[in-house]
Amino acid sequence: MEKKYTYIGISFIVLIFGIWTVYELNNRFGGKKLETIGKAPQFELTNQFNKKIDNTVYKDKVYVLEFFFTTCPTICPRMNQSMKKIEQKFYGNPNFGLASITINPEHDTPQILLEHSQQLGITSKNWHFLTGEKAYVYNLANKGFNLYAGENKAASGGFEHSGLIALIDKNGNIRCRK
Repeated sequence: MEKKYTYIGISFIVLIFGIWTVYELNNRFGGKKLETIGKAPQFELTNQFNKKIDNTVYKDKVYVLEFFFTTCPTICPRMNQSMKKIEQKFYGNPNFGLASITINPEHDTPQILLEHSQQLGITSKNWHFLTGEKAYVYNLANKGFNLYAGENKAASGGFEHSGLIALIDKNGNIRCRK
């Protein structure tokens, strides 16, 4: 079982750096090399500082979005670390942001998300850890971004999700899900 998680972790890191490369190519070639998958859905959630965050926060920015949960015993810690590497690469860039949306909002309150972001050492004002009503979050994940998330009592941690992240361009278009 440990080999499976190691393989998933390594694969995920490779994908993250692939997305970073796509982002860099998008900047250098004016966005002409990426397909447009569709518009990112409108959303309004609460961040780790108990502040409402919606799509206008990301207006005219490129951002990377993930679905995770703080008590995840499998892929989420690796996902968060990969997101942190991306955050460090673009730290201070006002045209770049990150969003981590919990799929366990009953546990992951703004206070828990703040503690989680502090444990990760996140200081960027452009990275929001977000929570909201469970049905709303699942609809956003499954239908809005088409990144699977759901409850599964048999799964490790009680939840399962695709482990994919989305790259959204400055015009609000989903350009990549890896």
